[in-house]
Amino acid sequence: MSAVFEKSLARVLTREIPGCTGLVSTERLSGGASQETYKLMITDASGNRPLCLRRAVDGTGAEVDSDLQESVGLATEALLISKAREALVPEPKVDYVLKDRDGLGEGFIMEWLEGETLGARIVRSPEFEGVRPNLARQCGEILARIHAIDIEATGLDEKLQTQTPEILVNQTWERYKRFNTPQPMIDYSARWLLDHLPVQHEVTLVHNDFRNGNLMVDSTGIVGVLDWEISHIGDPMRDLGWICTNSWRFGRADLPVGGFGMYEDLAEGYESICDRKLDRDHVRFWEVYGSFWWAVTTLVMAEHFRVGPDKTVERPAIGRRCSEAQIDCVNLIIRGPVTLIDPPDQADDEMPGIGELLVSVRDFLRADVMDSSSGRTQFLSRVAGNSLDIILRDGSLGAEHRRLELERLRVIFASNDDLSDLRWRLVNALRDASMPLDQDSVIAHLRDTVANQLAIDQPRYSGLATALAVRT
Repeated sequence: MSAVFEKSLARVLTREIPGCTGLVSTERLSGGASQETYKLMITDASGNRPLCLRRAVDGTGAEVDSDLQESVGLATEALLISKAREALVPEPKVDYVLKDRDGLGEGFIMEWLEGETLGARIVRSPEFEGVRPNLARQCGEILARIHAIDIEATGLDEKLQTQTPEILVNQTWERYKRFNTPQPMIDYSARWLLDHLPVQHEVTLVHNDFRNGNLMVDSTGIVGVLDWEISHIGDPMRDLGWICTNSWRFGRADLPVGGFGMYEDLAEGYESICDRKLDRDHVRFWEVYGSFWWAVTTLVMAEHFRVGPDKTVERPAIGRRCSEAQIDCVNLIIRGPVTLIDPPDQADDEMPGIGELLVSVRDFLRADVMDSSSGRTQFLSRVAGNSLDIILRDGSLGAEHRRLELERLRVIFASNDDLSDLRWRLVNALRDASMPLDQDSVIAHLRDTVANQLAIDQPRYSGLATALAVRT
């Protein structure tokens, strides 16, 4: 933290925050590709109190990642938070939006909130046992209030893009097509979505990332809605489908709303605030879209490892989560029985094998390295150990998985081409609509292919258990 930055910040705080007499400390909490978050401690007549600063990286303005989605910018994010707070959405008070004359770049200062944001803890921790039964209804109430915000009266119509369902599906599909990786289930899902576009829908403010992990929760319930940076104007049911997407249930597939509640509670909360009656099929469309979008986004993460800007061990590991989102699409639109490959017996050779070497390195990362590190290094050590597990499972299951995939594709196309050519042939047939979506052999092939790939990538993901539960 430079002395110039802290001096400029202290000057802004004492000038713009009523009662502030000085800056005590500045703690940077995180730094993503486009934003920094700081916990500030200031002094006033009552003593020390915290504030939060959201700022573009180095203050230079939010970077736009065209492979994900354009950020609305921090000034607009501050406006969204303020208008949501006025609409009784639980939000912090925005105290000040930085100006050019402040010399701190783009950003804003707001009230500091206390609470939990880690989705897995919200779902599992005994600390939230008393509030979990009420969270789904509260999500419905909050979303209804967000969707009721007058986008014209607030000026948001001039600051946010309008996105139709068809535009969003096609944008996501085109993003995936830029990658040289044939994933037939992604193409199948895109076709299904375009065949099932909502016939009619209202147009409102859409948060666009309303999910468990972007909610702040304490012992009373939801106290904050975070990350408004990719908001747009469009179909409000996008938000309801996203909070129900299985990736954000953190292992609780039986509780479809964020891993803590039921559809009925979400609907009751939503309908208690507004006149809209929720259409389950309409919400389901956006649930499918959520998994489709996340499948493509994991590939974006992998591409960031291949070509930059992020070469950390985390990016390729996220790329292998693509099969998680694909199995969720399977379970939603072509659910049926799947057959997993039985792992072969492992030979007990005298010389330590490749698998044993990998296990020794994995266990070293999980024990020695994790125990002697903390923070980001400890987290990345866990990720590295998980990546070695994928390599181990691929060594055990991968060859047979790919052999059976090739065998099924050769039957479908009556061809002896190799696996890569046949994967592309299926992808291209789905893209040009020459392959019907109701062909039984293709549906069965997609189910088994995705399930067995997931058994390699992440066998404990809840979507696999859901798929295996189907017997007929």
